Amino acid sequence: MGRLTTHVLDTASGKPAAGVKVELYRIGQRDERLTEAKTNADGRVDRPLIEGDAFVAGVYELRFHAGDYLRGAGTALPDPAFLDVVPIRFGIATAGDNYHVPLLLSPYGYSTYRGS
Repeated sequence: MGRLTTHVLDTASGKPAAGVKVELYRIGQRDERLTEAKTNADGRVDRPLIEGDAFVAGVYELRFHAGDYLRGAGTALPDPAFLDVVPIRFGIATAGDNYHVPLLLSPYGYSTYRGS
């Protein structure tokens, strides 16, 4: 059975990003919010965001609440912040596989990749 996991690294501070709110949506005719979690002290979500029979092929979107995290970490941001909610839309082709979608974050940029 496949599963989806994530983690967030604060590349500006060189540390895991703790306390980042992460939402998962299934994208379709009507976007469906599936779950919400916060990253732990290691920048990881404690459990898979979705797994087992609920993990089906399709288009998904992770929404990382980066602005709230950065402000909470004491980062001086302009108003409005350059990055606030960071959406990462991706496809799941094979539901039996594991997907890990991390976010590497700084106040003015981010990147992601498909991890293992």
